[in-house]
Amino acid sequence: MPTDSPSSSSLLTPLAAIDAFCRQILTAAGADHATAEAATRGMIHGSRHGIDSHGVRLLAHYVKGLVEGRLNPSPKLALATAFGAVASLDADNAHGALATYTAMTHATRLAGEFGIGSVAIRNSSHFGPAGAYAIDAAEHGFIGFAFCNSDSFVRLHDGAMRFHGTNPIACAVPVRGQNPWLFDMATSAVPYNRVQLYRSLGRELPAGVASDERGYDTRNPEVADMLAPLGGEFGFKGAGLAGICEILSAVLTGMKLSFDIAPMPGPDFSTPRGLGAFVIALKPGAFVDIDTFDAAMTRYLDTLRSSPAREGFNVMAPGDREWKVAVHREKEGIELDPATVESFRALGSTYGVNSPV
Repeated sequence: MPTDSPSSSSLLTPLAAIDAFCRQILTAAGADHATAEAATRGMIHGSRHGIDSHGVRLLAHYVKGLVEGRLNPSPKLALATAFGAVASLDADNAHGALATYTAMTHATRLAGEFGIGSVAIRNSSHFGPAGAYAIDAAEHGFIGFAFCNSDSFVRLHDGAMRFHGTNPIACAVPVRGQNPWLFDMATSAVPYNRVQLYRSLGRELPAGVASDERGYDTRNPEVADMLAPLGGEFGFKGAGLAGICEILSAVLTGMKLSFDIAPMPGPDFSTPRGLGAFVIALKPGAFVDIDTFDAAMTRYLDTLRSSPAREGFNVMAPGDREWKVAVHREKEGIELDPATVESFRALGSTYGVNSPV
C-alpha cells in the first residue's frame, strides 16, 4: 500500500502490540489514563491510515514533553466560555489529542442541540493527525472539521523566512454503510514530520516541498530549513489556507501566532507552548432530510469513483487510500522506520516495558 513507510521485507509489527506499548509507556512516564488513551488513539490513527509522519514515531517526543514539563500529565480540562452553539475549552496544557477529542465531544453535543457546534481550544499542544478528530465526529453522524496552527516552519509564497506553521485542515463526512469521506491536509507542501521521516529513511525529498535557509528549493532533507506552502508556483493558495487556520486557531482563541510559538523540537521542553486549535461539528439532518443527505453523498461518491481516469490510474475519493492502508495494516501489521524502532527500544529499556520491535 502507498505510505510514507519503507517498502522492504522487514518484520511487520501488529498494530495492537504497538497500541499497548504506547499506552504502557505513556502511563509509565506519568500520564493519567485519559491522556494515555487520547495520545495513543491519535498516534494509532496516523499509523493505521498510513500517515506515518504523525503516527507512533511521535511517542518519544510526547514522553519527553510529559517528563520535562511541556505537557500537563493530569490536566483539568474545562469549558472557559459558552454561548449558544459555541464554546471555548481551556485544555490546561493537556496533550493536544486529549484537548481536541474533548473539544469535538463538546462540539457534537452542541451540534446535536443546535445543528452546529464550534469549540475554540486554548492552552493545548501538538495534536498529531487532524483527521483523527474530524473522523471522531463523522463516526457519530456529524460532519467534522479540525484546524490548528503550529510553530513557524513554512515560508510565505515568494517568502524567504519561516512564517506559518504547517497549519492543517481536516474534514470528515459520514456516509451511510461506508467509511467516512475524509480529507486531511497540511497547508504546507508536506508536513514537517515528513522531512524528519525522510531523514530517518535516507530518502530524497520530492521537488518543490522544502527550501534551504535562503528560501530556495532543496531535495536534501538534511539541508531543508523551511517548508514551501502548498501549491508550488501557485503557493499563495496554500499560504492563504494557512492564514485561515491561523485566524481560527490563534486569533479567535487568544493563543499564540505561529511565529510566537516555541519550536516543537525544543530545546525547551519544560515550558508549555500555548497552542490553540478549533473544531466544528455539523448535524446533516438539521439542514436537509437525512435520507436525502445520505442518498446524495452515496450518489456523489459512486459517480466520483466510477468516473473516467487517465490510462494507468484510478480515481479515488478523499480517504480511500487511507482506508485501504488501514485494512492492510490491521491484517498485516506495520513496518516502523529505523529511528522509531530505536526509540521504542530505548523507551522500553528506560521504563521496563517490553518493546514490540
